[in-house]
Amino acid sequence: MTTRHTRPAGPPEEQGTPRAVPLQPAVPVEYAAFCELHRPRYLSYARVWLPDAEEAADSVQEAFCEVAVHWRELLVSRNPAAEAWHILRNTVAARLPAEPSGAPRPPTSGPADEDLAILHYVVGLAAPEIADVVGSDTANVAGRLRRALLQEPAGW
Repeated sequence: MTTRHTRPAGPPEEQGTPRAVPLQPAVPVEYAAFCELHRPRYLSYARVWLPDAEEAADSVQEAFCEVAVHWRELLVSRNPAAEAWHILRNTVAARLPAEPSGAPRPPTSGPADEDLAILHYVVGLAAPEIADVVGSDTANVAGRLRRALLQEPAGW
């Protein structure tokens, strides 16, 4: 009795021929590194304003998508980190529900003292790390943190 081996229907595969893999769009290495570095910090900041973890993660992802769209312009800007921070803050602010005028909201221009305080006292970043995140210098951040310490937090 002879045993026959049958092949499944379909085109014959040649040995050693690689299978077709769908091409993924190339992501610039610099962009991937930027996202890797800033994602945890951005997410911690977003969680202060958006307590729902999924909503916070979505806002950070949306911000990174916006950064990706403008990546080339950001790289040639005077301060790419500050530009990306501005995008994140606007994205987070846009997701906040409309509340009475006295409710806390992240500002939408320049890193506010309150942002710096959140990054320092809530997220746990030191002044040099905050300077890196918001695109500022360490001395400026340290001075503004001292000033923010004298102000009352706005509900965060």
